[in-house]
Amino acid sequence: MNFDYNEEQRLLAASIRRFAEKDYGFDARRKIVAGPGGWSRTVWSTLAELGVLGLPLPAEFGGFGGGAVDLDSVMEAIGEALVVEPFLATVGLGARFVARGGTAAQKARLLPAVAGGELTLAFAQTERGARYDLAHIAMRAGRTSEGYVLDGEKRVVLHAPCAQRLIVSARTQGEVAQPHGISLFLVDVTAPGVTMRRYRTLDELPAADISFHAVKVGADALIGAEHEGLALIEEVVDYATALVCTEAVGAIKYANDATLEYLKTRKQFGVPIGSFQALQHRMVDMVIAHEQAKSMANLACATVDSERDTARRKRMVSAAKVRIADACRHVSQESVQLHGGMGMSDEMKVSHTFRRLTMIAQQFGDADHHLERFACPT
Repeated sequence: MNFDYNEEQRLLAASIRRFAEKDYGFDARRKIVAGPGGWSRTVWSTLAELGVLGLPLPAEFGGFGGGAVDLDSVMEAIGEALVVEPFLATVGLGARFVARGGTAAQKARLLPAVAGGELTLAFAQTERGARYDLAHIAMRAGRTSEGYVLDGEKRVVLHAPCAQRLIVSARTQGEVAQPHGISLFLVDVTAPGVTMRRYRTLDELPAADISFHAVKVGADALIGAEHEGLALIEEVVDYATALVCTEAVGAIKYANDATLEYLKTRKQFGVPIGSFQALQHRMVDMVIAHEQAKSMANLACATVDSERDTARRKRMVSAAKVRIADACRHVSQESVQLHGGMGMSDEMKVSHTFRRLTMIAQQFGDADHHLERFACPT
C-alpha cells in the first residue's frame, strides 16, 4: 500500500505548515491558551479560508468530499503545532455525525456552516463510570408531543466551551450499557436547562461537564434512527480515533526533532551529548516508534475510509491505537528525559507535547481497552 501523499495532499500539507510556522508558533499558541476562551476565532477563520474545515465534507454541502486519508497532513500539522482549536470536535466528530446520519435538511443547514467556519460543534458522550464503553449511557430522552425532553449529565466534553451546538447521546429505550435504545440529538448550548462547568484539561484543551435538566428539543433534533444510535457512534468514534492517531504522529515528529536538536547542541565533557552511543540508541528507538506509528495511523485512516465490514474496521483501528498509545508513551517520556530537567519546564514546547501525547494515549480508549477490542471486535 502506497502511503505517500499525492500532489494535492502535498500542496495542502505545505500550506498548513506555512500557516503553523507563521501564525501558530509556540509563543502565539501560549497567548491563545492564556486568553479567556482558550482558542482563537481568527485562527478558526483562517482554517476555513484554507479549505481545511470543509475538506472531508460532501461537495454538495460546501465541502471537498475528502476522507480521513486526505486529512492526514492536516492532523499531523495540528499535532506538531499543538493546535487547540476545535477541529476534531467540530469536523472529525460533530460534522461527521451529521454527514453520516443526518437528514437532508440537517445536512443543508449545518454542514455549509461548518465548512465556512460559522458553526462549531462538540460531542457529548462520556458519563460517570462509563470508562471507554460507548453503550454505557444513562442520560434519558423522553418522547413528547413536540419532540423530546433530555435529562442527565455528560463528563469531560472536549471543546464544549467553544461549541455552539452539541451532539448528545441519550437513552430512549432500555437500561444502562444495553446496545439498543441509544439515540443522538442536536442541542443548542444556549437552550434552557443546559449548564456547563468549564475547565482546562491537562493538555490545555477547553472542556466542560454538562448538565441537562428538562431540556426540550424538537423532533427534527434527532440524528439518525431512533434507538439505533450506537452503530453510528461506533463508526464516527472510529473515524475520530484514526484522526487522533495521525495527530499523534505529528506531535511525535516534533518531539523527535526537538530532542535530536537538543542532543546536537547540548554539551557535556566538552562534546555534544548526541555523540554518546547510549543516547544515540535511544534516539533511534524514538525514530523507529515514529515510523511505525505513522504507518499504523495511515492504515487506520485508509480503513475507516474504505472498510465496510464493521468487525474488520474495529480491529484495524484498535491495532493502530495500541501502536500509537505505545509510541506516545515511549516518545513523550524519552523526549523529556533526554532534555533533562529542562524538558519539564513550562517554557519548553516539548513539555506541552508530552502532555498532549499522554492524553492522546488515553483518548477514545487506552492500549488495554483497544487490545481487548482487537481480540474481540464484535
